[in-house]
Amino acid sequence: MCCSIRGCRHDGPDRSDVCACGDTRPPGQHRGVRPVSVADPEMLDAPEPVEAWWRRLLRDPSALLASLVLLIVVFCALAAPAISPHDPFASSRAIMQPPIWAEGGDWLHPLGTDGQGRDMLSRLFYGTRLTLIIGLVSVGIGGAFGSLMGLLAAFRPGLDPWVMRCVDVMLSFPAILLGLALVAVMGPGALPVIVALAVATVPDCARIARSVAVSVMQQDYIEAGRALGLSNFALFTRYLLRNCISSIMIFLSLRFGQIILIGAALSFLGLGARPPTAELGMMAAQGRDFLLFAPHIAIIPSVLIFVIVLAANVLGDALRDVLDPRLRS
Repeated sequence: MCCSIRGCRHDGPDRSDVCACGDTRPPGQHRGVRPVSVADPEMLDAPEPVEAWWRRLLRDPSALLASLVLLIVVFCALAAPAISPHDPFASSRAIMQPPIWAEGGDWLHPLGTDGQGRDMLSRLFYGTRLTLIIGLVSVGIGGAFGSLMGLLAAFRPGLDPWVMRCVDVMLSFPAILLGLALVAVMGPGALPVIVALAVATVPDCARIARSVAVSVMQQDYIEAGRALGLSNFALFTRYLLRNCISSIMIFLSLRFGQIILIGAALSFLGLGARPPTAELGMMAAQGRDFLLFAPHIAIIPSVLIFVIVLAANVLGDALRDVLDPRLRS
């Protein structure tokens, strides 16, 4: 190579001042060849724009169906006060009325009533809202703290042993056991469940973020940024975080379904929201005493939990296929 420009070579030992491009000007000013600079943004491994992600995602029919299901669920949860046909906490004389597809059902209570005569459809709307809030808040808080711990461990190698030992300690506490401990201290309710699920999300997210960040820190554009004199904050936010965010999003989208399932299990065990608050796991638990003669009380909220978790997992798999460059190639 006669200079730092790719494609420029000496024609021979007697023409050391002439490059293969035929230009005798100093390196970096040759015609037809653009100089390579460490400050050139095109030489950095910049993430793809969001529009490209959406275009690829919209080509997947399973992702579209999962997105549609989740949008319907979220809309029903947000619009619960407006679309609920009855007060979800009000009792009626129609105790354990079957749904409309069973004998004895009517359109006044399309999904029937529970053991206290409360409308199942209205309680499903409100229960879905609380279940989604628990899942989103837990994933958001746990993902934020876990991602920060993992990225800092990779960005500051001196912190790596301390951060990862904390992660190992947190991994030794299952979410169910942590929920039991928090309920014993704070009492039953949605807040202990959120704290337990968020703490259970932190170590897994930290490990994922650290593994991705370690490979990013070995790339040439990190050294180029340091050579340019960029601050640590700029390196962390512009280069490290932007190149790790897609992998973190993939993990959190898959983790959301697990959090919904674990949260429903904690509520099923009586560790979640207190009655008469509507929550899908607690509704399924309340219906287990009526499985023989009113199975819809437990089956309907259980089916809704299954649909939400399945749609979240399918969408997470689709996001992985879209955002992971190794799978795209």
